[in-house]
Amino acid sequence: MSTLVLLLSLVGLMLVGALAYVVHRHPALSQPLTVALAGAGVFAAVITVIVTVSGR
Repeated sequence: MSTLVLLLSLVGLMLVGALAYVVHRHPALSQPLTVALAGAGVFAAVITVIVTVSGR
């Protein structure tokens, strides 16, 4: 269980970093911080659902 959470956290950090990098390279898309935080929020919601369901 903890290995899965660690792996998903690392993938999430990579996803947030990739979003921030892409938006930083193409500023017309949006503000980098806003996109990175939105991606982090969605990822946190997914992690919460996975941990909650797997805990049952």
